[in-house]
Amino acid sequence: MSRARITLDRDFTIGEVPRRLFGSFVEHMGRCVYTGIYEPGHPEADEHGFRQDVLRLVKELGATVVRYPGGNFVSGYNWEDGIGPQESRPRRIDGAWHTIETNAFGLHEFVDWSRKAGVEVMEAINLGTRGVDAARSIVEYANHPGGTELSDLRAKNGHKDPFNIKLWCLGNEMDGPWQIGHKTADEYGRIAQEAAKAMRLVDPGIELVACGSSNSRMPTFGAWEQTVLTHTYDVVDYVSLHAYYQEHNGDAESFLASAVDMDYFIESVVATADAVRAKGKHKKHINLSFDEWNVWYQRGRDTEDQLAQITAAGKWREHPRLIEDNYNVTDAVVVGTLLNSLLRHGDRVKIANQAQLVNVIAPILSEENGPAWRQTIFHPFARMAELATGQILRLSVDSDQYDNARFGSTDLVDVSATWNEETGRLALFLANRGLEDAADVEVALRGFDARQVVRAEVLQVPDGKDRFLTNTESGQNSVGLQALDGVKAEGGELRASLPALSWAVIELDVAKN
Repeated sequence: MSRARITLDRDFTIGEVPRRLFGSFVEHMGRCVYTGIYEPGHPEADEHGFRQDVLRLVKELGATVVRYPGGNFVSGYNWEDGIGPQESRPRRIDGAWHTIETNAFGLHEFVDWSRKAGVEVMEAINLGTRGVDAARSIVEYANHPGGTELSDLRAKNGHKDPFNIKLWCLGNEMDGPWQIGHKTADEYGRIAQEAAKAMRLVDPGIELVACGSSNSRMPTFGAWEQTVLTHTYDVVDYVSLHAYYQEHNGDAESFLASAVDMDYFIESVVATADAVRAKGKHKKHINLSFDEWNVWYQRGRDTEDQLAQITAAGKWREHPRLIEDNYNVTDAVVVGTLLNSLLRHGDRVKIANQAQLVNVIAPILSEENGPAWRQTIFHPFARMAELATGQILRLSVDSDQYDNARFGSTDLVDVSATWNEETGRLALFLANRGLEDAADVEVALRGFDARQVVRAEVLQVPDGKDRFLTNTESGQNSVGLQALDGVKAEGGELRASLPALSWAVIELDVAKN
C-alpha cells in the first residue's frame, strides 16, 4: 500500500478555472468530419446532416471551444472552397493527409454545428500556402456586419448576421518540416505579425494565437518561441503548444508519468514568453493555448498500416480511416493526469484542445450508418469539464514515489483541485499511477469544513480484466466510472483509497471555517 498526504487551503489559489481549458478539435482528417460529426443520410442525421447521436455525446463531454479546420490540413486549405452552394464547391487534393476533400462541409456548416453543440469556434487560418490577404478576407467574411463584398457574400450564402468568431489561430505547426509551407521562425514571425495586424484592422476585438513549437523535442524549441514572440508580442494574445504521448515498448511506468513532461513544456514556454516580455519592456503577459494534446500511438498499433494504405500510389480517397486509436484503461488514467497538469497551470494556460473530437484519436467513436459511443478517455474529460469550476487550488503534495526510465522518481499520486464558493463545492481529481498497489490518500482541508461527500467515482481496471481493456462497438460500457467506496470526509479531513491504476473524482459539499 502506498500513501499520499495532500494539503489545500481555501486562501491559496492559482486563479479562476478557464472554461476554454476544456476544448476540443475538429480537423478535416480521416473520419472526424465526414461520418463523424456530419453524415447526411444517417438514421440520426438532422436536416443539416449533423449526427444527433454524436451531438448528444459532445454535449455530455462538455467541450467548450472547438478548433477548426486543422491541424496540418489548414496549411493547404482555401477557406473559400467551403462556402456557397454545396453542389458548386470544388473537390480538392489534400496533401497533408493524402485524401480527396469534397468541401461538402465548410465554414457555414461548422458554425451551424457549433451552435447546436453549444461550443465556441476557434478558427485556424492558412499561413502555409497563403498569407495576409486571405487572413483579413476570412475575418471580414465571418465577422463584418454587412455592406462590403465579403460580408454581403456571407449573407447571400445564408448567414445575414456575422459569425462573430473571436478566437483565431495564426497557422498550424509552422516549425514542422512536415508542414505545407513550413517556415523558419523569422519567416513565420514576420508573416504572423503582418497577418495579425491586418486581421485586427478588420475586427479589433479578436483574440489571436501564434504558433509555438509542435512539441518540446523539436530542435528549435525555445529559440522558436523567443523569435516568434519577438516579432508578434504586441499583436497576439497566446502562443500555442502541442504534445502527444504514448506507451513505448511496454514501459507503462514512464507513460503514466507523461504529465511531468507536460509540466516542463508549459513552464518552459511561460519562462520564454516572460523573458521576451522583460526584454521588450511589454506590459501585458502572453498566455498559453495548448491547442493540441492527447494520447496518440504514432508508432505501433495500426497507425503505420493506416498511413501506408492511404498514401499508397494512386489511392486518393474520401475520409479514409486514419489514426483511430482504441483507448484502454491506462490511456484514460494518463489523460486524467494531463488534464490535472493543464488545470494546475490555469493561471497561464487559458485554452486547451484535446485532439480530436470524433474517430481521429478521439474520446468519441462512431461508425458510418451505425452507432456512436464513448472511449475510456471520455470519462475523465467529461467529469473535469463538469466539476472543475471556481478557483483552482494550490496544493502541497507529499506522495510516495516510484522510479521510471524516462522521468526518474515521480509521485505515485497525481492531483488537482478546485473550489467554487458560490456552490460550496470542492472537487478533487486524483490518479494512482501505481500498477499494482492501492494508494491511501489523506487530504487536509484548511479553511474548509466538509459536510458531505456529494460524489465519489473511479475509473479502474474491472475485476478479472487487464489494463488494456477498451470500449468497443459491441462492448460500449466495458470501462467507465463507478462508485468509489470508503471515502470519508469530516471537518477538515478527507480520507480515500485509490485502487491501483485508477483515476478518481471526489466532490465535497463544504463550508468555510
